[in-house]
Amino acid sequence: MKAPRSKLASLFSLNQHRKRLGAADVANRLDQLNWNEMRDQIIDGDKLEYTYGSDKNLQMHLDSLKCEFVGRSELEYYHATLIVLIRRGFRVDEEFKRFEKLWYEQKEFLINKLNTRWLISACDTFIDHSDDDYLRSLLMNAVILVNTIKMQESERYLTATENAKVDASRYSSLQNERLALFDGVAGFAVGTDDTLRNMRWRLDKLAQSHPLGGVVIEIFERVQKLNADTVYSRFRALHIRDKTAWWQD
Repeated sequence: MKAPRSKLASLFSLNQHRKRLGAADVANRLDQLNWNEMRDQIIDGDKLEYTYGSDKNLQMHLDSLKCEFVGRSELEYYHATLIVLIRRGFRVDEEFKRFEKLWYEQKEFLINKLNTRWLISACDTFIDHSDDDYLRSLLMNAVILVNTIKMQESERYLTATENAKVDASRYSSLQNERLALFDGVAGFAVGTDDTLRNMRWRLDKLAQSHPLGGVVIEIFERVQKLNADTVYSRFRALHIRDKTAWWQD
């Protein structure tokens, strides 16, 4: 399993630098906004459309992302924008403090209004950057729950044939198209997806925060074994991209 990129490596990554271009202007615009007013401002548009992948140009990515929030509040889009800035490594400590403050001041609104896709993105953000180990551990339950459901539903789509074997055309479609599951949640790009690798990185970091954390890692490894016949092991058998592997050899 590939190790996560260090903070130093991210700092000097040309690709990461390109993905942060224009971030200061975006953050400055966010500084001028009023959270309470944004709750009542609805985003106009012709059609709600989910993003698939991520444009390296920050502004282009944010413009595409806004289509996910057509008919929804500006505050929900603001929340998503903060997550994008944090994930692209822009003033992470400062932007995470703003993200954390937003959640504590607007938690009822965010919990009730955000779809499951963005609630899980929020959980991932807290797990990555919060100093509260209890909160991080608590939110990891939601991440594992939804990711396991995503796997099971993606497999059901992949094997919805008479003999319940993997359908080649559906496998290909999962590589190239977004499979809508429920409440904004999309299926796995089976074979290449980095979702489980990222989840494993977070799980490893959490496990290191307690002397008995190894119990969780051992159980997680056991469900990956090819003879275990679980959705995790079956997806492992279909995986072809080494850098997004989520198990230890």
